[in-house]
Amino acid sequence: MGDPLKRVAIVGSGNWGSTIAKIVGNNIEKFNTFENEVRMYVYEEMVDGRKLTEIINQEHENVKYLPGHKFSPNVVAYPDVIEAVKDADILLFILPHQFVERTCLAIKSHVKSTAFAVSFSKGFYVGKDKHVDLLSSVISRSLEIPCYVLMGANIATEVAAGTFCEATVGSRNYEHGQLVKGLIQTDEFRIVIKPDTEVIEVLGALKNIVAVAAGFSDGLGYGDNTKAAVIRLGLKEMVKFCEEFFPGHHPQIFLESCGVADLVTTCYGGRNRKVAAAFVKTGKDIRTLEEEMLNGQKLQGPDAAAEVQEWLKEKGQANKFPLFAAVHDICERRMDPKALIDALRYHPEFW
Repeated sequence: MGDPLKRVAIVGSGNWGSTIAKIVGNNIEKFNTFENEVRMYVYEEMVDGRKLTEIINQEHENVKYLPGHKFSPNVVAYPDVIEAVKDADILLFILPHQFVERTCLAIKSHVKSTAFAVSFSKGFYVGKDKHVDLLSSVISRSLEIPCYVLMGANIATEVAAGTFCEATVGSRNYEHGQLVKGLIQTDEFRIVIKPDTEVIEVLGALKNIVAVAAGFSDGLGYGDNTKAAVIRLGLKEMVKFCEEFFPGHHPQIFLESCGVADLVTTCYGGRNRKVAAAFVKTGKDIRTLEEEMLNGQKLQGPDAAAEVQEWLKEKGQANKFPLFAAVHDICERRMDPKALIDALRYHPEFW
């Protein structure tokens, strides 16, 4: 007899989590290389008088977060995260980054010691002591298992619709990387594996800050030239951040899907850009717009901007990343959105 098939659990069921569940469920049914049932943790809520888990398990569709897309029947929703991860060999974390730590604390004594995790979450962790860390490090340390990452130019609804796209998996373990690739890759969703795990994850968080700046630019009525400057100077700060705090990575990593591709698509099509533009046009605060515009989804850019400022303060480099700083100050209403242009105009790049 061969080795038993590995069991997959998906921790999270929002727009992106449901998209990955759709892909994973289809791949497992098609190739039969993993245990057939895919358990997906779903935060229970009521939708039109019915439990969301009940709707997913009966109609095979997440009607709130990914309407119009059907899961294969082997994707099963669980409202109890402990039951969802029970006996899992591969845990896919696809949660808003604000919820990663509490979820790890809930399941830590129920995770197999031989399991590994993959984080799709984009952001940083800030502890009570203001220490800032990578989410993959929090997951790995909390659960005492390896944690890899997947990042890329992936607007969830487009991925779910099957339009061509790509992503980058960060893993230094060849076997585990290949398992992730076999689990997720399709003809329309191509995967490249690279060893620069930390930088791949950091890029996924930083690009959301730049996307907020792009949204401010749009909301102020500036055109594509200004947005191009936001993207270029934002990329420069992303590269500088990685070089400063995560040296030793391959410089070509910025040309992968997790780098410039993810940055461009987020600055034109993502929720961070959309809400930031509305922030300027309406004068409403970020949290109000998040509730009004995102159907229960969470915004990542403003929180990432705050987390990066904590990181930079801790390292004594708060003044060296003016675009990141301007985004945070505008989100906190310490600066007028128009001040973004000064952050561009007087950027150290032009000194």
